[in-house]
Amino acid sequence: MGFPAQQDQWKALDVSRETLDKLQAYGDLLVKWQAKINLVSNSTLDDLWTRHLLDSAQVFPFIPQEAKTLVDIGCGAGFPGMVLAIMGVEDVHMVDSDARKMAFVREVARITETPVTIHNCRIDDVKEIEFADVVTSRALATLEKLLGFSERLRKEAGRCIFLKGRKAQEEVLEAQKSWDFDYQSQVSLSDPHGQVLIIERMTRK
Repeated sequence: MGFPAQQDQWKALDVSRETLDKLQAYGDLLVKWQAKINLVSNSTLDDLWTRHLLDSAQVFPFIPQEAKTLVDIGCGAGFPGMVLAIMGVEDVHMVDSDARKMAFVREVARITETPVTIHNCRIDDVKEIEFADVVTSRALATLEKLLGFSERLRKEAGRCIFLKGRKAQEEVLEAQKSWDFDYQSQVSLSDPHGQVLIIERMTRK
């Protein structure tokens, strides 16, 4: 897995050489494990830096500086939570029920010497997290469902940051039928058709 072609985007994110080296190790490990475990779509392997690493890293600027705890729900192979932890976000919790994928995340954490807390269980079964400042997710469920999943995990004033595809605005309109919330959207750095949704002040109608 070669160095990222989108060097300007990485420079804009102000990522250090040491961090890039750790992300390189992450990607190399993913390719190695992918041969035995389906961690990501095989069609994305040739473009890991964009499709997975940059896609995850772009969340970093939207995390409040005062945030103390981040929960990544349905983290799969560790995106975006593991990338954010490597970039320096502290107290990152990774939640997923797939034991094989969580074993991979544990190995990434070990190889890159990045502390994370792993919850190998369903989202509804997480008990150890006492209200996160930030909840993230990528390619897990519709926005309406994600807001429901995050409700019991986040602080009342917490922020949700969700990576969504080309149907992001349709999902916003659908979620607004059941929820009141403030949001902003940013065009994805990794996909011109994707969006990063930053959501705050969420209450059920």
